[in-house]
Amino acid sequence: MKLIWYFVALVSGAFLPIQAGLNSKLGKSIENPVYASMISFAIGFFSLLAFILLTKQSVTWAGVKSVPVYVWASGVLGAFYVTAVILTYPQIGPALTFGLVVAGQMIISVLMDHFHILVHIKHSINIYRLIGVAFIVAGVIIIRKF
Repeated sequence: MKLIWYFVALVSGAFLPIQAGLNSKLGKSIENPVYASMISFAIGFFSLLAFILLTKQSVTWAGVKSVPVYVWASGVLGAFYVTAVILTYPQIGPALTFGLVVAGQMIISVLMDHFHILVHIKHSINIYRLIGVAFIVAGVIIIRKF
């Protein structure tokens, strides 16, 4: 049933502005947004390590070795994202920060779907998808204006 995955995605999305607020507060407290990002990643690392150890999960090391080199860029992208949000959040606020984040995500996601980049299921661009993206961009413009 896909409904549970919709819920998981919605809840994880709801956590992002909360995480950004906490990270922004950390960055302001220690007066260094890059260190705040690193601390956030370190806490995330140890949280995942504890979860893995408690649930006794294993990994296929042959699979890790066979991963294409470009896949490791995900860590760099994650570090950029967290640091960028820490810097942006106090300057333009959570609504505009995440409106722009979501707009950027949707624009790139629609292109990735269409060109079948890093996805399992291809979804061609059509008028309805373009209208959906336009509504998101319009929403960001409205949030910015008011």
